[in-house]
Amino acid sequence: MSTLARTRDTTAERRLQAERLVGPRALREAQALRFSVFSKEFDAKLKGAELGLDMDDYDSHCAHIGVRDLNTGALVATTRLLDHNAARSLGRFYSEEEFSLHGLAHLQGPVLEIGRTCVDPAYRNGGTIAVLWSELAEVLNEGGYSYLMGCASIPMQDGGIQAQAIMQRLRERYLCTEHLRAEPKTPLPSLDLPGNVIAEMPPLLKAYMRLGAKVCGEPCWDQDFQVADVFILLKRDELCPRYARHFKAAV
Repeated sequence: MSTLARTRDTTAERRLQAERLVGPRALREAQALRFSVFSKEFDAKLKGAELGLDMDDYDSHCAHIGVRDLNTGALVATTRLLDHNAARSLGRFYSEEEFSLHGLAHLQGPVLEIGRTCVDPAYRNGGTIAVLWSELAEVLNEGGYSYLMGCASIPMQDGGIQAQAIMQRLRERYLCTEHLRAEPKTPLPSLDLPGNVIAEMPPLLKAYMRLGAKVCGEPCWDQDFQVADVFILLKRDELCPRYARHFKAAV
């Protein structure tokens, strides 16, 4: 089921529509958008870079969703979803490359992992994310998933100052290891930081927190992407009511 939304900016009315990205051509569109965002913003080392793509072995096992600008035909946002059955056949979730996930096997109900989320810089606003979230909600509801989990990234080009400052805030308000504890395989380098340093939370991480997600441990240093990855877990029946309507979740 597609979601159509109209958003206004200073130049024109945008017509954004969510869609399931099915087939090789649609997947390459998603991989090209990911390459454009990740290579420019993080200078990431990406498999498929010589083709102008971000691709890995997980892509063929994942479902992919996106947001398209119907005025231009361009794909402007995408994310990929790996469910527990696909992860079982793979032998792991993607997050398990970076974290030891203590308690994962004991979660009550099916799990969906979200990853590789990116939005074209010109479309980074609440409207685009809301359209993407509504399609994600359709997938969650159709599959009856109890948990959504994955990683949200914080840039590390400043040596980790932003990541450490954000983690100080996350520990105070959003840290919870009741259901699952994520132990990073590559912890961040140690850094002495005054307690009054303030840093802006990345939009995607902020969106997860608003939905009611919890941070399940310390971040992992992803050196290929030059980011600190924070592991988040969202229990479907604990969605924040204020934002659940944007997420279209039937709970």
